[in-house]
Amino acid sequence: MTHRAKIRAFTSGLFTALAALTVPANSAGGQTPTPAARPAANRPYVKPPDDVLKKTLTPLQYAVTQRAATERPFNNLYWNNHEPGIYVDVVSGEPLFSSLDKYESGTGWPSFTRPLELANVRTKTDRTLGMSRTEVRSAAANSHLGHLFDDGPAPTGLRYCMNSAAMRFIPVDKLEAEGYGKYLPLFKPTPKPAKAMRQ
Repeated sequence: MTHRAKIRAFTSGLFTALAALTVPANSAGGQTPTPAARPAANRPYVKPPDDVLKKTLTPLQYAVTQRAATERPFNNLYWNNHEPGIYVDVVSGEPLFSSLDKYESGTGWPSFTRPLELANVRTKTDRTLGMSRTEVRSAAANSHLGHLFDDGPAPTGLRYCMNSAAMRFIPVDKLEAEGYGKYLPLFKPTPKPAKAMRQ
């Protein structure tokens, strides 16, 4: 087993144990994404008051984003999602990740090589469970998203291991209607240069 595979297996087992302690077993499968606030153009993304969040988020979404809980691997909404689109904070709606940077990490959680908007995520040291890890949070709403590891693929070598419950997926065909039309060009195929005709 390679060093990276050992790290991946260890972190997967660790999070599975943590999930068993923090999230009810029957809560992951019933997760229903709650539409995040959709700010008007040029308005900042904001975090609603806690009493509003308790009413609009599912118990799992609230536990993950507000209490830094961890959902179960392989039993969450987006770990195996292959549709093109973007992932936004379920609390504020701020754009976080793109399907173009999503990859199969084998951990059972949605994993990305980089954020869609670097300014929309921030990291901090997490010393729970007797170890030092890098926690990932959304910038505007301060939602707990997951953790960052250095065992990802090229070109970044990073693995943003996220909780599905912290995000809402917006497919490409709904980006414009949902107010994220600026990201549509990312998903349009690059036209191939025309071949010169032989004389």
